[in-house]
Amino acid sequence: VSKCQKYIQLIIFHPLNVKKEKLFFCLFRSSDLIQRALMDNDFMKHLEHGQILTIMDCMRPTSLTKGCCVIQEGDDGSTVYVLEEGMVEVTKEGKKLCSIGPGKVFGELAILYNCTRTATVTALTDIKLWAIDRQDFQTIMMRTGLIKYSQYTDFLRSVPSFQSLAEDVLSKLADALEETRYSDGDYIIRQGATGDTFFIISDGQVRRTRRQAAVKTLSKGDWFGEQALKGEDVRTASVTAVGDVTCLVIDRESFKQLIGGLDDGSDKQHDSDEVKAKRQAEADFFSSVSLSDFTIISTLGMGGFSRVELVQLKSDPNQTFALKVLKKRHIVDTSQQGHILSERRIMMEAHSPFIIRLYRTFRDSKYLYMLLEVCLGGELWSLLRDRGLFDDSTTRFYTGCVIEALAFLHSRGIIYRDLKPENIILDHRGYAKLVDFGFAKKVGLGKKTWTFCGTPEYVAPEIILNKGHDSSADCWSLGILVFELLSGSPPFSGSDPMKTYNIILRGIDMIEFPKKITKSAANLIKRLCRDNPSERLGNQKNGVKDIQKHKWFEGFNWDGLRQGTIDPPFTPTVGIRRFTNSLTDDLSDRTTKPQNDQN
Repeated sequence: VSKCQKYIQLIIFHPLNVKKEKLFFCLFRSSDLIQRALMDNDFMKHLEHGQILTIMDCMRPTSLTKGCCVIQEGDDGSTVYVLEEGMVEVTKEGKKLCSIGPGKVFGELAILYNCTRTATVTALTDIKLWAIDRQDFQTIMMRTGLIKYSQYTDFLRSVPSFQSLAEDVLSKLADALEETRYSDGDYIIRQGATGDTFFIISDGQVRRTRRQAAVKTLSKGDWFGEQALKGEDVRTASVTAVGDVTCLVIDRESFKQLIGGLDDGSDKQHDSDEVKAKRQAEADFFSSVSLSDFTIISTLGMGGFSRVELVQLKSDPNQTFALKVLKKRHIVDTSQQGHILSERRIMMEAHSPFIIRLYRTFRDSKYLYMLLEVCLGGELWSLLRDRGLFDDSTTRFYTGCVIEALAFLHSRGIIYRDLKPENIILDHRGYAKLVDFGFAKKVGLGKKTWTFCGTPEYVAPEIILNKGHDSSADCWSLGILVFELLSGSPPFSGSDPMKTYNIILRGIDMIEFPKKITKSAANLIKRLCRDNPSERLGNQKNGVKDIQKHKWFEGFNWDGLRQGTIDPPFTPTVGIRRFTNSLTDDLSDRTTKPQNDQN
């Protein structure tokens, strides 16, 4: 409708002597074709109806003659197209892949993030296209997401029982709300029935009646059915829709899972005076050293724009470290200054035995240096590749290490966003630690961020759909990690990133689990990989404890893991040759590099 409004004046005051009915018909035909094309597309069909209408409103028409190149393989892409008229041909490395006719969408990966076009699209005839670029698309998605999130949290805050809830709990409740639509005269609640559902009116009006006598009319922002959240509720009145009505709905079970602050043991622990004193002494020591105090022993890893050296302290050769050396020019050229600073801040605060330590940084005219804890046990990815897959016991140990690391980060409002075997490294004992915090971000409790980044096979659906994400995205990735460690490959994988994203959007229930994954492990994976973030294990009222108490972890020695007293499943042969490129700046083939963060 909004697109039509923009053209009404053009039609009414059109200078040519043509029938206005024909112009109206062409306009509505174009609008209908675009909408059907978007709704039929494997990716776009997952967007909300209002978002699709806004995208249509922002699309611009363009015409090209036969033989023109629409997309060139190898070029940077930022535009998605809907073909309205004509035919185009898709080729890759000079070989024809297919032909595309009217009513089809192509080039959609480019609106998710900056990427290189993987195929060439050429006009076989004169064509008419509708296009929208990445900036407009992401602005639409972010704006609609923020408006919706703000409206939902405002509605919740207006309910007296919710006003004392913490921001992060309100955020989870907002994620749990489901929109339900009713037509005029529909019963929403029937007097005398038992119920377990609470309603907030987001649009329209309802009439509340008792014994068929009107009691009250409720409108936008009003709520009803609150007693159902506290226990089984026998409805004392009927509620019917007056005209079309939209309600935000949550049931008692979902509510009970979310109410009650995070209760991770690691969240509530306070460092002892002894630990604080030790950390202060360590900070004082490293603040006094300089680059000249270290001797390079050998090179551990090489990347295109960085290298990692094994160094030792001249005054104490028994103290060895990993020194990551980054080219400042590359950081500036790729506009990664903000990410590097964020990575430094997060790692300097990450005092966890399951996260690689960053002791301090140095810089000179050409390079930035990061002095890191040295871990010579190799990547978990290399061990997985050599063995093919892990059994339950081995997977439990490494997953337990990751859970402890994520619990530490999440309790401080930090999301990791790039969990995968390549970013898990083993120390000399065989214990696992998270490395590479280039994608990590401190967003705060109850806050979201909108940057598209991560590894395609591990990306949560809310990141793909640009809905805004928080620490629950790491819970999703944890489920993917467990699946890959147990089976040797991730559950979602396509021939290209866009196919992978579309498979992810279909959901974990569409995946056939291999028989080697036990029922309890499959249950854990499915509960971590729920489409709705508020339903994910680890993102509810007990936080990570819900994961630790899952039956798959029954009998696991969590205290022994934290204290480092249990034997790891694999004791590495420590050596320089075992060290891989975990700490260099080269991204794996599975990784999507983040753009500038959007909050």
